Amino acid sequence: MTTRRLHPAWLVAAVAFIALIGAAGFRATPSVFLQPLHAEFGWSLGTISAAVSVNLLLYGLTAPFAAALMEKFGMRRVVAAALLLVSLGSGLTVFMQASWQLILCWGVLVGLGTGSMALGFVAIVANRWFVRRRGLVTGVLTAGGATGQLIFLPLLARLTGEHGWRTAALVVASAALAVVPLVWWRLRDRPTDLGTTAYGAGPDDVASLPVVNPGNAVRTALGALRQAARTRAFWLLAGGFAICGATTNGLVGTHFIPAAHDHGMAETTAASLLALVGLFDIAGTIASGWLTDRVDSRVLLGGYYALRGLSLLFLPSLFAATAHPSMVIFILFYGLDWVATVPPTVALCREYFGTSGAVVFGWVFASHQFGAAIAASAAGLVRDRLGDYDWAWYGAGALALLASLMSLMLIAGRRLGREGPAGPGIGLAFPAATPTAEEPVSRS
Repeated sequence: MTTRRLHPAWLVAAVAFIALIGAAGFRATPSVFLQPLHAEFGWSLGTISAAVSVNLLLYGLTAPFAAALMEKFGMRRVVAAALLLVSLGSGLTVFMQASWQLILCWGVLVGLGTGSMALGFVAIVANRWFVRRRGLVTGVLTAGGATGQLIFLPLLARLTGEHGWRTAALVVASAALAVVPLVWWRLRDRPTDLGTTAYGAGPDDVASLPVVNPGNAVRTALGALRQAARTRAFWLLAGGFAICGATTNGLVGTHFIPAAHDHGMAETTAASLLALVGLFDIAGTIASGWLTDRVDSRVLLGGYYALRGLSLLFLPSLFAATAHPSMVIFILFYGLDWVATVPPTVALCREYFGTSGAVVFGWVFASHQFGAAIAASAAGLVRDRLGDYDWAWYGAGALALLASLMSLMLIAGRRLGREGPAGPGIGLAFPAATPTAEEPVSRS
C-alpha cells in the first residue's frame, strides 16, 4: 500500500490564508467604527474618512516595496513583522484623544502593516509555490480577506455595540498577534527550502522560477515600475484596478454601513449584510480563480467590471430600514464580484511582465488603493455636503463601466500585436522603438 503525501505547497498556502485573515481583521473595522468615533469625539465623517484614506493609500503603496522585501528577506520575516505592526497600530488606538492620532495609528501603522500582506503577497505565494492551479490558489488566497471580513464584521459590530469600539480594537490586535507564531513556524519562502519543487512543476518550470534578487528592495520596486510604466498594458491594468478599489474598499467597504444607517437600518444589520458580501465573495473569487485557468483574463475583467457598474447604479434605490429581498439580491450579486478581479489581474501581470509580475502587480495594487483612498474621502465629503450618498453610488457605477471598457481595450491591443507575450523577466512586454510587432523583444 502507498500513501500520497500532501505537497508542502498546500501547507504554505494554508498558512498564508490564515495570515491574510488576520490582516483583514482591522481592515474590516473602518465602517464599524465611523459612527462610534463620530459620536464620542465629534469628528466629522470627512475627518474620520481621511484616516481611512491614509490607511488605504499606504496599504497600496506598501505592496510593491513589501513584494521586493519578500524577494530579498523572505516572506516569513516580512509577514511576521507586518502582523506585529497591525497589532501595535490597532492596540494603540484605544489611547487616542485627537484626530491626528487616529491618522497615525489607524492610517499609518495599520496601513503599513496590512500593506505588507497585500495581494502582492498572494502573487508571490502563487508564483513561487505553484505551477499548476495558480489561478485557483490565487482566488482562494484572495478570498482570505473576504473570510476575515465575514468573521470579524459581525463580531466587531456586536462588540462595539455592547462593549464599545475600544474592546473591538483590542480583539483585532490580539487576533493579528496570535497568527505570528504560526507564520514563523510553518511559512516557508521557497520550495527549495524544503528540498522540493513547486506544485506541478516540470524541469522547464523549475528553471524559470524567480530567483532571489540580492539588490536593494527599493531599487527593485522602482525599477519594475519604471519599466512597466512604458507599456500600454500596465496603464490599462492599473487604471482598471484603481476603479476596482474605488468601487469596493473605498466606497462600499467604508460607507455602506453609514449609508444604510442614514435610511434607518441598524448598524448590526448593515454590518451583517456587509459580512454577507464577504461570504459570497469567497465563492466568487474562488470561482474566478478557476475560470482564470481556463478563460482569457481580459474577457473576465471586462465582464466583472460591467456587472459591478450596473449593480452600483441600482443600489441607491435599495436602501431601506430593513433588509428587504431586493437588497439581499444586490448583496449576493455584488459579493460574487467583489474581488473576483484579482485572479485575472495577477495572471495578466505574470503574462505581460514575466517573473517580475509579482512586483509589478504590487504597483497595480497600489493604484487599487489609490482609487480606494480617493473614493473613501470623496464619499465622506459628498455625504457631508449633500446629506446623502446617492451621487457617490452613481459615480462609482459609471467608473466601473469605464473599467470594463479599459479591460476590453487589452483584448484589442493583443489582437493588433501591440503587446508582446511574457518572457523570463521584466521588459519583454515593453514596446521598443526598434523591433517590429512581429519580432520578439530580446533581453540583451
